[in-house]
Amino acid sequence: MLDTIILSMIEFFKGFGYFGVLLALCFEFIPAEVILPMAGFWIAQGEYSYWLMVLAGTVGGTIGPLTLYAVGRYGGRPIVLKYGKFFLINEKQVNASDKFFAKYGAGVAFFGRFMPIVRTAISVPCGMTKMNVWKFTIYTFLAMFPITALYVYLGIQLGENWEQAGNLFKQYLQPFVIIIIILAVIYAIYKYRIKILERKMNLPNKK
Repeated sequence: MLDTIILSMIEFFKGFGYFGVLLALCFEFIPAEVILPMAGFWIAQGEYSYWLMVLAGTVGGTIGPLTLYAVGRYGGRPIVLKYGKFFLINEKQVNASDKFFAKYGAGVAFFGRFMPIVRTAISVPCGMTKMNVWKFTIYTFLAMFPITALYVYLGIQLGENWEQAGNLFKQYLQPFVIIIIILAVIYAIYKYRIKILERKMNLPNKK
């Protein structure tokens, strides 16, 4: 029943072309892993351009997290937990995102998009900690571009079997996630060393 409703909504947004896909991704209750492969299927049928669709999907996939960022920033955790279900977010995801943010800092706006559990809810702690909105937007855009490109590409290759894109995406993503984790660890170590250096510089000189 729910799948039928979501597919009907996607068909409605399709009527608005590229802007419709962008708009659909602005609302987090329509999973990107559904609409982007389907958009790829439309491209395979000759209806749209690949790069314009990737651009529309990336912009929409950036605006959507900005909505959750605003909820986290101005509503706080209680509001997120109360209304998160409307954005396909549960308490487990919020808790995991909080821990991920606490460990890796602002870089999670980029790294978190590639992590299966935290990628949807990661915007919330970014907003709650009042992370710079421009930095958040840039990191999110840079992460959403390759994700969008891959989902749309898989939809093109799978054609009528576009629904299988989610499972294939996970297979393609696994080695990339390992790289992201390594980069995240390096980033965390770098930030830690910077903090240590700043503390040393702020220490009074002993005579």
